[in-house]
Amino acid sequence: MIFIPISLAVILIAVLTISYVCFRRVFYSAPRKPLGKDEYDLPKGEVYKPFHEGMIKWIKETRSLPHEDVEITSRDGLTLRGKYYEYKKGAPVEIMLHGYLGHIERDLCGGAQRAFALGRNALLVNQRAAGTSDGSVITFGIKERHDCIDWAKYVCDRFGENTPIYLTGISMGASTVMMAAADEELPKNVSFVLADCGFTSAREIIGKILTEMKLPPKLVYPFIKLGARIYGGFSLDETSAIEAVKKARVPVIFIHGDSDDFVPFSMSERLYDACITKKELVAIEGAAHGVSYPTDKERYVEALRDFEQKCKSDL
Repeated sequence: MIFIPISLAVILIAVLTISYVCFRRVFYSAPRKPLGKDEYDLPKGEVYKPFHEGMIKWIKETRSLPHEDVEITSRDGLTLRGKYYEYKKGAPVEIMLHGYLGHIERDLCGGAQRAFALGRNALLVNQRAAGTSDGSVITFGIKERHDCIDWAKYVCDRFGENTPIYLTGISMGASTVMMAAADEELPKNVSFVLADCGFTSAREIIGKILTEMKLPPKLVYPFIKLGARIYGGFSLDETSAIEAVKKARVPVIFIHGDSDDFVPFSMSERLYDACITKKELVAIEGAAHGVSYPTDKERYVEALRDFEQKCKSDL
């Protein structure tokens, strides 16, 4: 029989307890209830209040648009759900991914309308542990990147391997599509990636938030990392957006508000510098986190249209 000294046992229990608390705080997503007909989950904070009225208008419009509820099964058995909006048969399909603790209505309201304005069909995806999709663990893009690839494969299987696909994401969704862009399984008809206010790595964005909370990142982050491994079943070090863009297989357009105080604009600058493929960096003046599109819709759409044309001219 192996005996563990009481002092060591106390330390072990303390480490496991702290790691579990960190896991629950950072990676756990509680069960979610569907929103009612007149309920709207809007981003909180003073910077978002000026956009709330417009967001509600977009949500109402999107709810009334003809759409199809679609789903796939993730590689670890979760049912992932999304909504498909068709602009025109045979048009390119834009797969859109929302951010951390978000869902398609909160983070992608106006997404279908933007896709239609560019002549695209839209597939708005609730990521694992979000919205109507299954799961309770958010992995900051680590497992979500495989889900993104599988949604692209779903589009290929359904609409054909010659259908152009655009992967677009906002915040954590942006980091997810950047990671997917380096994956060897990326379908050949993925034309480019849009990364809207994505972060460089989980380590950096978590460290930034810990610092703002007056917590020492060097002390706390190891517990967060351990919690992810033990209780979430994934490694935060497996990959990151900043490493992925160094191996990107498709062009990437980075869009970021220059007044973003959550994910700093400088992160997109570093991602742009590290990216090895055709690329473009678009700064939206005065835009806070995640609201570049509603801040300057014309510039946003024009930047995407121009980048799409540049990518086509290289074919």
